[in-house]
Amino acid sequence: MQTFKVVQLATLLIITVTTAFAQGTTQQPTPSPTPTPAAQPVASPTPTPPKVVTMIGNLELDDLVEIRIENLEKWAETNDATKLVPYINGRAITGNYPEELHLERGRLIYHLEITPENKKVWIDLLGAPHTLREAATLSVGLEKSSAFDSVYQTNPVTLTVISPVYGLIALVVILGTLFFMIWLVRNTNVIREPGPPPAPGKRRPYNLGRAQMAFWFFLIYASYMAIWLVTAALDTITSSLLALMGISAGTALGEALIDTGKDTTKANQLQDLTAEKQALDQGIAQTQADLDAIDPSSPSATDVANRESLVRQLTETRTRMNQIDQQLRAFNSQQSAPASSGFLRDILSDSSGYSFHRFQIFAWTIVLGIIFVSSVYNNLTMPEFSTTLLGLMGLSAGTYIGFKFPEQK
Repeated sequence: MQTFKVVQLATLLIITVTTAFAQGTTQQPTPSPTPTPAAQPVASPTPTPPKVVTMIGNLELDDLVEIRIENLEKWAETNDATKLVPYINGRAITGNYPEELHLERGRLIYHLEITPENKKVWIDLLGAPHTLREAATLSVGLEKSSAFDSVYQTNPVTLTVISPVYGLIALVVILGTLFFMIWLVRNTNVIREPGPPPAPGKRRPYNLGRAQMAFWFFLIYASYMAIWLVTAALDTITSSLLALMGISAGTALGEALIDTGKDTTKANQLQDLTAEKQALDQGIAQTQADLDAIDPSSPSATDVANRESLVRQLTETRTRMNQIDQQLRAFNSQQSAPASSGFLRDILSDSSGYSFHRFQIFAWTIVLGIIFVSSVYNNLTMPEFSTTLLGLMGLSAGTYIGFKFPEQK
């Protein structure tokens, strides 16, 4: 029994010693080395965006202008520089690509011109001008992108709307034509009724058809020069404008034909009355001679009958002569009556007074004239009148011509 206890104690001692030795000789775990941070890649510098720095030339339609841009060559490595267009007042002049391109020096040369793509932009820029030159911002960029930075965004350049030299020449020509036309209107029969003067120191009345034709002539003439002056466009007269001019010319021509027909009729009537009067004069003389040849004291029935017949014939002839004299006096008074009573009264009235058909064509002419001037000033184009409006103008002209037939000159 004791032997068992000794063995048990020895075993316990061995286990205790072994455990203590194991705890004393246990190695501590080696700490893992701290990982060295990986080297970060060095960021490449951001490329400097292009910037407009210089403009050489005159910013004017149909002129050449040179624009210099910093950093253009670097930008062109990833973009198409041939598609760069000018930006004026923030508006892209689409389709206006460089005439010359020098990337190494950052030079672009443009010929500023109107194309179907940018016509509306140029009209917005140049329409409704109030000065010859205006301040404008300038840059360059792609058509469907934003414009480059520019020194001319804070320091605007001068946009020439109308060349002072050509503008002065055109103004002199237009005003000279206007003054000469006014002189002709006042001192000649250029828009008056045809015919001799009614009396010394007086002139014939103004003619509505000719006045309308003169009105449209000067309006189209001055507008054509104004549009050419700003846009350099030559083909600006529209087909509807030709139709309007045709209506105006047709009105004057129809009026002239009617008046000519009336003059011819009156001339023929005057000629017939004059010839009849001469024949009656001769007939009276012959009848009087035959009457004097009959012996008034002759009692024969034949002589009495002849004498009574000749007296009756002489009375009838003299009655007709008096009627012809009255008609001739009426013709002479009608020919000397027309005299000018003032421009508005002449064109708005006839022999019976003011006429609505005359006022109608006058009013429509003024309305279309205002629309015409507004379109030219704001849009720099001749207006395109609709067929309905032209038909209305033609109807007014036709009404006027129709009422012209019964009018007395």
